[in-house]
Order: sequence, then structure tokens, then C-alpha cells
Amino acid sequence: MYPEMTLKSGREAALLRGHPWVFSGAIAGIKGQPSDGDIVLAKDSRGQALALGFFNSRTDIAFRVLSRDCDKAIDAVFWNQRVQEALRLRQRLINTKTNAYRLINAEGDGLPGLIADVYHDTLVVSVTTAGMEKHKQSVVDALVFYLKPARIYEQSAGRSRGLEGLQDRKAFLYGDDRTGAVRVMENGYAFDVDFIDGQKTGFFLDQRVNREKLGAWSRDMTVLNCFCYTGAFSVYAAAGGAKKVVSLDISKSACAATSEHLRLNGFKSEIHPVIDADVFQYLRDLHEAFELIILDPPAFAKTKRDVSKASRGYKEINMQAMKHLA
Repeated sequence: MYPEMTLKSGREAALLRGHPWVFSGAIAGIKGQPSDGDIVLAKDSRGQALALGFFNSRTDIAFRVLSRDCDKAIDAVFWNQRVQEALRLRQRLINTKTNAYRLINAEGDGLPGLIADVYHDTLVVSVTTAGMEKHKQSVVDALVFYLKPARIYEQSAGRSRGLEGLQDRKAFLYGDDRTGAVRVMENGYAFDVDFIDGQKTGFFLDQRVNREKLGAWSRDMTVLNCFCYTGAFSVYAAAGGAKKVVSLDISKSACAATSEHLRLNGFKSEIHPVIDADVFQYLRDLHEAFELIILDPPAFAKTKRDVSKASRGYKEINMQAMKHLA
């Protein structure tokens, strides 16, 4: 028997439409004394059971749906089924040309607060909710059973964990504690992923389709890749037949990784130069036009008070880039 969370009259509508969250302002009362991260049963104002999910009193998102089957046991079988279904949906991505993909995408796979990325024989997980933190070992056990990875590394950091009352955590959860990059393949292109010190979980897997489109657009074009990070877009552009790809990043380590990825995939730095530079200043000083410009800057606004300054930054960087489109 789980603690019960009753909603205010009419506030069940979003849940009934399929929304995965309940906000704190929609709650009329709690029966029982759930701790943050515990599983509770959500009910409407008439006592009708709606869903089981994670509860957290600290956050605006007070409830995250786990199951709309209110009689479902949230046990090892449940976690196994969720992981198994996520893997089944990704089977078409697993082939000799691609061995890096997002296996679990939080609410999208019925596992709120969990991201799991596959990098060849390495799994990188990110846990962002107190509820998932409590059940992390059960999920790790399921991942080990179905995927049999060489290692699982947790890369859990960021503002969302703080809001949930959690500390940042980076640690191996399973297998050997190998450090250094893991070589992966995406559509036949090779990349070395630094899953410990890289951004996010090491590689921007969500940009795969955009990289594919860019490759198709790049033939015989001159391409400028701003904020190139480790150069995945640059590799796709070069592979797509671009006449020249110029890659920019202020990070020396990112530039080194981009150069290595171009070399690894058979492209010469003489044709596709990598430049360690501040993108804003580079564009201001640039006296050359490019037929295709990739402009994917980092987040300029981390909080609400940063929005005004960030907006000016985004406006300037886009205007500067558009001045240099051929």
C-alpha cells in the first residue's frame, strides 16, 4: 500500500490526457508520510486512482508518473520490463555502423529522472530525480542483465539534482573502472567519447539526425562549424563532400578532439582546418563568406536573471553569422 496524493477538483485533467507530471499547486492533500523520492498513488478529488509515481515535496514538479496501472507492483520485474521495452524500441539502431545511442530517455521511456546512453561496451547513466536515485540499483541490475556492458558510469550533475535535494555524483556503478575515451561508431564514422570529463554524457547523441542532414547538404559547399566541440558535425560535413570545413572552438581540448576525429575518419587538416578561437571575435574579424554555417552555441542563460544578457548574446552571434553567409 502506497501513500496517497489527492488532487484538487479538476486538476486531474492533465494526467488523464497523458501528461507525465503533477505540479505542487494541484495537490489537495497527502495521506501518509511519504519521503521525497517515495512512490505514491495519485487520486482525483473523488478518490479515483489515477497513477503511481515518484513524489517530491521540494520541487514544483511534485509527482512524476511511473505507471498508470495503479495495481502494478513497482518491483524488480517492473524495472526489468521498462529496460527491456526501451531496448526493444532501439534494436533497429544497433548495427555494425552505429553502436552509440540513447537507450533510456527519462519520461519518454517511463523512467522519470533516468538517462542511459550506450557507447559501444560502456553505459553512461544520469540520474536527476530523488525517486530514481532510490531505485538506481534496481535499474543498474536490469541494465547489466539485458546489455551485459563492460562498465556502467554515473554522470549525474546539474541544477535539477540540487532541486531534488541530491548531490552531484560521478562514479563507476558496475564493471571495470577504465578511464579514457571509448571509441564508438555512428553511421560508420569513428569518434572517441570521453564519458568521464566530456559534456553531458560525453557525446550529443540527440544530434544524430541533424548530422545526417548536414552531411547530405554539404556537397561542394564551404562550411563553418562554430562551437564545434569534438567536431562531429565537421566530420559529417567533410564526409558529405564539403570543399572546406573550418571548425572553431575556444576550448583547446575540443579543438584537439576535432582534429583527431577528422584524421580518424580520413580527412586532412590542410583542407579542413581547426581553429582555437573565441567565436564572437572570430566572426567580427572574419573577411570570408561560407555557404553553410553551423551555429550551436552553449547555453548563455543558466537562470532567469541571465535571460536578458543571454538574449543579447544570441542576437549578436546570429547576426554576425548571417553577415558571413555566401
